Amino acid sequence: MTHVYNDPVEFKDEMLEGFLLAYGRYVERVPGASGVMRTGGPREGKVSVIIGGGSGHYPAFCGVVGVGLADGAVMGDIFASPSTEQAYRVGKALDGGAGMLFSYGNYAGDVLNFNAAEERLRAEGIDCRTVLVTDDIASAERGDEGRRRGIAGDLPVFKAAAAAADRGASIEDVERVALKANDMTRSFGVAFGGCTLPGKSEPLFTVEPGHMELGLGIHGEPGVRSVERMSARELAQALVEPLLTERPETADGRAGVFLNGLGATKYEELFVVWKDVVPVLEEQGVRIILPEVGELVTSLNMAGCSLTVHWLDDELEELWAAPAETPAFRRGAVSEMPAFERRAQTATHAAGAGAEATAASPASVRGAAAARAVLDAMEATVAENEKELGRLDSVAGDGDHGTGMLRGFRAATGAAHGADGGTGTVLREAGAAFGDKAGGTSGMLWGEMLVAAGNALGDTEAPTPDRVAAAVRRAADTVQRVGKAGVGDKTLLDALVPFADVLDAELDAGRSLPEAWAAAASAADDSAKRTAEFAAKIGRSRPLAERSIGTPDPGATSMALCVAAAASVIARDCDQQAGQR
Repeated sequence: MTHVYNDPVEFKDEMLEGFLLAYGRYVERVPGASGVMRTGGPREGKVSVIIGGGSGHYPAFCGVVGVGLADGAVMGDIFASPSTEQAYRVGKALDGGAGMLFSYGNYAGDVLNFNAAEERLRAEGIDCRTVLVTDDIASAERGDEGRRRGIAGDLPVFKAAAAAADRGASIEDVERVALKANDMTRSFGVAFGGCTLPGKSEPLFTVEPGHMELGLGIHGEPGVRSVERMSARELAQALVEPLLTERPETADGRAGVFLNGLGATKYEELFVVWKDVVPVLEEQGVRIILPEVGELVTSLNMAGCSLTVHWLDDELEELWAAPAETPAFRRGAVSEMPAFERRAQTATHAAGAGAEATAASPASVRGAAAARAVLDAMEATVAENEKELGRLDSVAGDGDHGTGMLRGFRAATGAAHGADGGTGTVLREAGAAFGDKAGGTSGMLWGEMLVAAGNALGDTEAPTPDRVAAAVRRAADTVQRVGKAGVGDKTLLDALVPFADVLDAELDAGRSLPEAWAAAASAADDSAKRTAEFAAKIGRSRPLAERSIGTPDPGATSMALCVAAAASVIARDCDQQAGQR
């Protein structure tokens, strides 16, 4: 388990603070952001390579920021993607005038938040490109590489792009070599035991004694297949064989190979495995170039390892061998690399909630008080059910759903109580805070939901039942558009859409708002429970879709809990308004 922490909620921020104190000669904090950049900031005329993802993976991601590798890293909370706002601020701070490449693992939350940040940067005239890392062969079948997740193959992709950028390559060339490096990289992993989040007493998953999990993820997701524990020699064969079946047709035998420890499997054990990996590769005609054995992309204290084969040609071999100097990865002499002038940094700022301030009507101000009370009730029910939501999420995911939702609601309620104005302003401020602090897929989607509802309700009109229903529908439509999901995909939409449908139908039938809301909340609860009947189709649970059968979706469950918690607040508020007439 994780033994050393203060407040688990503050773990990532305190880790980052300590990291910066230790490695200030390489990196500095991006002002106002949860991220780091090379000391001195952006370089004039140089493409900036920006990486990121959840924390809990050190050395990824902040540990590989420095000369010859990334220019900056955006850090989310443990196993959660960074928020849109944080990715935007890091990107803005690292604009060197030549464009920027974002590269990160192919996970739904990262994709949603980084894409949204890039849209904002492009609107300001900054050329942004993206290369997703998709090296994990266990997460999708061959021929469906675009759905694979990124694990330890992050390193060669980041390094190829960064080495090209540090030589003065254009944004087009940096993007090209990163895409090429990703196409030529394959990884496969094994877990012997699950990791434990700070403040938790139980691991995210357990491995049956005498067994191990093949095809694990780096967020605490269990493997895709359980097998009996192997000797080091047998394990080497099990790691190498599936990778060689996907050897690219263009590969001539050269490969950068590295064996990655996941946190609790230490160097001595890795060397024992490596001793048996090398002859298996060489027997198959692989010529190993500059191998690496150690911890490069970890999963807190997970016991396990992964093997990555990065197939090389002349160009990729040169980039793989290029000098680099970062807190956790060093190679060659960086003094021989070309120098760039440091660029003056521009101030970054929060985007706000996206709407002009408007004088609020008395009716909307009264609605704002009810909105704050609803958010308070939702926070309380999430806090009460945090452990159960985490348990549901750990079946086929990373187990952080309860923690992330609670972090988001704490930020949302704080922002709501600090906001002056009408219903729209309060909900928009709450949504912006939720998305920024919660991170991950749920953080972004809940943030977008609250902002959409706030925009629909506005600050000038009373939140009548019909307008409340329209705001709920707008929130559901926003989630479908942004999340690119639908009913039946085993997401929060499986509770939200039935809730919106029943709310509309009950109001059309002449029911009061409290009556309609209670009926809709009951429908959402029934629909959330029915998600146990089918497999996840998108998101982090998709690679373990079959394991998700029999367990309700955590996002749909938290949605049902939240709308149920709001029911009593809405009933009480309507009674109070009736008594004042």
